[in-house]
Amino acid sequence: MTASWITQGLLPAAIAMIMFGMGLGLTLADFSRVLRWPKAVALGLSGQMLLLPALAFSLCLLLELSAEMAVGLMILSACPGGTMSNVISQLARANLALSITLTSFSTLICLITTPLLISWSSKYFLGQAQPQFSLVDVTLGLCAITLLPIALGMLVNHYFPNVSRKGEPLFRRFSALFMGLMIIAVLWQERQILAQSFKDMFLACLLLNLGSVALGLLLGRIFKLSRTDGVTLAIEVGIQNATLAMLIAMTFLNQPQLAIAAGVYGLTMYVGAMVIALWAKWPLGDSKPENQQASTTQSKAS
Repeated sequence: MTASWITQGLLPAAIAMIMFGMGLGLTLADFSRVLRWPKAVALGLSGQMLLLPALAFSLCLLLELSAEMAVGLMILSACPGGTMSNVISQLARANLALSITLTSFSTLICLITTPLLISWSSKYFLGQAQPQFSLVDVTLGLCAITLLPIALGMLVNHYFPNVSRKGEPLFRRFSALFMGLMIIAVLWQERQILAQSFKDMFLACLLLNLGSVALGLLLGRIFKLSRTDGVTLAIEVGIQNATLAMLIAMTFLNQPQLAIAAGVYGLTMYVGAMVIALWAKWPLGDSKPENQQASTTQSKAS
């Protein structure tokens, strides 16, 4: 895992392919939906950009995590949801169109917020031992492996819709397979450190996942969103792009030990996802408004 051709070549290329596959399923309509659901989008982004990092920071202090574990957890909390949140939203019969919109906007916003949060958390927890990196280089690197592939995928989707319709499911499967392999590789690579801190790291990741899912539901309930939109927020806030967090730790920062949190979270995040999916399918008489159903159907068709 520490070989340069993997961290400097294979890993960024694989992430770029995943983002290209994400772009194949996006249209400009996914970005314009913010005008249709401004409150839901604002709440979802606030939960992911503000409340999730705040929750992660609180857990780092309460559980007294080691500096490396704490920074790793903060890196994870700074990453967007990724395609897995869209898959889980579809399985949970949530508002898929809203999920895609939140994923799209969070990915763009994270180009700015992620480097800043990494820099701050590294200084806070590691002090003089913080890894040396350039905010500009990290931002440009994130643009190269996220923004550009997504834009290219959207262009293919626009001009060659039949190609994107057939290719997007393949890239989605590749995304899930690659994330699984990366989790196994990271945990095996850092197995000695993991063995010493597995109890604390597992507990922190599990609490972060369950807490973030609860935050999403709470936001929906407080601001009186529909049950479906509340479930969508819970999924978007609770599911993070663990593969991207691994890339940042191993490639941009050259600190594989910081990727342990992402590896553990890549396993525990499905606990909250399973709970919310089962709860979402439990009949409580709260149905989706007609405009949401139409938007969801349109999103699936695209």
